[in-house]
Amino acid sequence: MTDALDLSAHVADLTAALCDVESVSGDEARLADLVEDALRRQERLDVLRDGNTVVARTHLGRGERVLLAGHLDTVPLTDPPNLPTQRRRGEDGEELWGRGTVDMKGGVAVQLRLAHLLESPNRDITFVFYDCEEIEAERNSLTRLAATRPDLLEADFAVLLEPTRALVEGGCKGTMRAEIRTRGVAAHSGRPWMGENAIHAAAPILATLADYEAREVDVDGLLFREGMSAVGIESGLAGNVVPDACTVTVNYRFAPDLDEAAAEAHLRELFDGFELTITDSAGGARPGLDRPAAQAFVDAIGGEVSAKQGWTDVARFSALGVPAVNFGPGDPLLAHKDDEACPVDQLQAAEDALLRWLSSDS
Repeated sequence: MTDALDLSAHVADLTAALCDVESVSGDEARLADLVEDALRRQERLDVLRDGNTVVARTHLGRGERVLLAGHLDTVPLTDPPNLPTQRRRGEDGEELWGRGTVDMKGGVAVQLRLAHLLESPNRDITFVFYDCEEIEAERNSLTRLAATRPDLLEADFAVLLEPTRALVEGGCKGTMRAEIRTRGVAAHSGRPWMGENAIHAAAPILATLADYEAREVDVDGLLFREGMSAVGIESGLAGNVVPDACTVTVNYRFAPDLDEAAAEAHLRELFDGFELTITDSAGGARPGLDRPAAQAFVDAIGGEVSAKQGWTDVARFSALGVPAVNFGPGDPLLAHKDDEACPVDQLQAAEDALLRWLSSDS
């Protein structure tokens, strides 16, 4: 087991060390301890601990403050587990394989490397390492910090080091989950005419989803593609019983031109006549690329900017009035997959790009 994190190590080696400390959502304490200890060894940083979230800040009197954020938790491991990490030869060169290499301990490693390397950055920096991102929104520790210590999240601009293949992704879509229920009458399956099958009654729900034409929306010059999917169905008491209840869980990913109220109204209109309950919701974020701090970042990093097609915590920063983008190593299409792996060159590229930005005059 890792006893301490070496922030002077190569970013790929540091990523491996972080990944090999299992930190499935709700079990981040050990990794938070290691991160806190490593940051407290950087004497120029003011370090605070709030639960399993660690915040480190410079106080250099710069004219601008930027916030770099990354979550410590991962989705559950596979069986057999996709840890410890391994170095492998991939299509694009050497890669680091294992849970968390993409989502998002590669980004966390880059943050820690910057905390170690940047002795006199051109902007004051707040580093945030937080827990419980991969589970329901109300447990996300940024929610707690925003309510109890909003001063810790104050910044002119924020970068969330979620995987983007080391390219800039602006904004994010909102996400909403709804449970849509049908009711029936239980009966013996040998005499189904004596009951009403709740699963059969859900057929119009599934047909609506199958025929649904998702919007493609231009928001501030970036194209967001919506999506609406059935992600679960629950019903049935036994193999010889006509079910009297059925629940279809739907996930709606909506473009950031809609707020949560408008997204919910769309769902209720689409499934009018059905019992519908919203179980989880988080708004999206407009790209905000018209803000001067965002423009300076894009100019310094270079490359094409695209829309973030998932949901990330840039939405939380946007709600606080802090413009934010996604930028980090790893292919987001590999996030949560059993064969999660990140090219070593991409880890280095993300580190180098942020070092240029925070060391230059931009």
